[in-house]
Amino acid sequence: MTTRARHRLHLFGDRDVLHAGLVALAACVLTAGLVYVGYLLHVWRTARRAPCEPAHGECVLVFGKHAPGGLIDRDFEARLDRAVSLWQQRPPAHVVLLGGGAHGELTEAEVARAALFARGVASDAPLQLEAASRDTLQNLRNARQLLEPTLFVDGMRRRVTLLSSRYHLARCALFARQLGFDAELCAAEPQLQLDSRMVARLAGEAAYVCLSDLGARWARLIGHQRMLARVS
Repeated sequence: MTTRARHRLHLFGDRDVLHAGLVALAACVLTAGLVYVGYLLHVWRTARRAPCEPAHGECVLVFGKHAPGGLIDRDFEARLDRAVSLWQQRPPAHVVLLGGGAHGELTEAEVARAALFARGVASDAPLQLEAASRDTLQNLRNARQLLEPTLFVDGMRRRVTLLSSRYHLARCALFARQLGFDAELCAAEPQLQLDSRMVARLAGEAAYVCLSDLGARWARLIGHQRMLARVS
């Protein structure tokens, strides 16, 4: 079993995740699925409307993707191509490449750095690697620690740009909000292409966002501090 699979298995066996899952399932059952449909519409709307060019773009967080053996799939390719496009239009002052990996293999962040250099990004570009995380929440929590000394400028919270695939952006935005980021979204792809693969992606993301958001709301309602600590 890969370390990625073990990580996922650990998450789904975690009692707090199971607690959140039961709450989300109950909400969906009691509303005859309408709650899930609402989250699906939200994920689709976010994916469709997200801009390709950020309004600020001074601090960009580039989300990695599983790259076994250093092989990059088309989603990861699109994220890296968009990062290069941002550099060509207006070089960011700070870029954090996100994503860990299995022991003994290149991390997602390291794969991204090598691919960016291969695409012509200068070797002295302001890149910082967050290479210890295995999921989106860990990506952002670790990035917050890395950026903590620079998150405030003149007493104002610095805005960060979340660059990822369109189907993934609703999840990124949810976790960024829970972790206290001032964030804007940047889509990797020029526009949303609704084929069967994308519909499946959106449906899966909607389930994940539903579980995460309802679980956090429930934890706040009942004052469950351990569950809240996991998403804050």
